[in-house]
Amino acid sequence: MEQKILEFLLRAKRLTYAGKGAESPSSRPRSHDLQYAEEDLLYIDTYLGGERFSGEEALWIGGEPVWSMNYSGRVTGGPFSGDFLKEALLRVPEDAPFRGPEEYARDGYVYRCAYTGDPGWFQGRETIEWNGREIYECFFHGGSVR
Repeated sequence: MEQKILEFLLRAKRLTYAGKGAESPSSRPRSHDLQYAEEDLLYIDTYLGGERFSGEEALWIGGEPVWSMNYSGRVTGGPFSGDFLKEALLRVPEDAPFRGPEEYARDGYVYRCAYTGDPGWFQGRETIEWNGREIYECFFHGGSVR
């Protein structure tokens, strides 16, 4: 992925859902949509649900779709913290611009993310544990589109 595009994607992720950015008008009934744009670059994250959710992040250059990631997850126990998840997602690594870092921990919560592939074609799973018990999981996959 070209450096300029990668830097835009990382900024967009940090300024939308993970950064508690404002939602855009819903594109579908009861969807949650977040958008970020710079010049001819556009990022849209749209998802359905809450405790059980599915969504897609996508990136366009000049109106042409170039990258997307689908994700689906669920809360499997408590106490789940959406704020903790967003903290982890703010730490999205440059070499793996999918979800969050390999591991992030705070106050008994542990976020983990494992994946195979690269930004052009990938799949993975993220989890959150609270005091050693898994309480959240999310699967994701995606890559470049032509």
